[in-house]
Amino acid sequence: MTGTPIRLLLADDHPVVRAGLRAVLETEDGITVVAEAATAEDAVSRAARGDIEVVLMDLQFGKGMNGAEATAAITARADAPRVVIVTTYDTDADILPAIEAGATGYLLKDAPPEDLVAAVRSAATGRTTLAPAVADRLMNRLRMPGTALTRRETEVLALVADGLSNQAIGDRLHLTEGTIKSHLARIYAKLGVDSRTAAVATATELGFIRR
Repeated sequence: MTGTPIRLLLADDHPVVRAGLRAVLETEDGITVVAEAATAEDAVSRAARGDIEVVLMDLQFGKGMNGAEATAAITARADAPRVVIVTTYDTDADILPAIEAGATGYLLKDAPPEDLVAAVRSAATGRTTLAPAVADRLMNRLRMPGTALTRRETEVLALVADGLSNQAIGDRLHLTEGTIKSHLARIYAKLGVDSRTAAVATATELGFIRR
């Protein structure tokens, strides 16, 4: 290939994963890995320098900012690089915040190397690449909007799954306990259940939340 190489930032808290991504991508003409970040905060800081075109971003970094939050911070800037999520998670609770945060692509870590390379090239030109499983989930939401949980409902149910009370969930999300109860009522109706336990079990089975 000719022209200026696509300049990448690899953001993942596992050194082995970063090394694997680097090994795959640096064999490709027209792609160069210029930096790595082990935390989401470092990724935001490094991307802000203005010399990165595409960020490959994990979703979970342990403590601190997560990948979706970092994606939002990165894409909020003028002339921001494109962000492609590369993760093991494919539930609505993971996909929706990342897409809403401005991610251009969303791949799973078991994607073939050629898919990863293609996603980088697509992102550099502003085109979207989604893992097949992710595309299927988004299409199903469009086909059946009445049964899909909203992002807020997904957040509430994920905290229910963590064992938090309605009051604790309200405190965490800065909502009243009554509002949490209203969200739960809508969740129960959408999932066809009548208890917190059944809601968590059904949502987990459907891939709405991760356990």
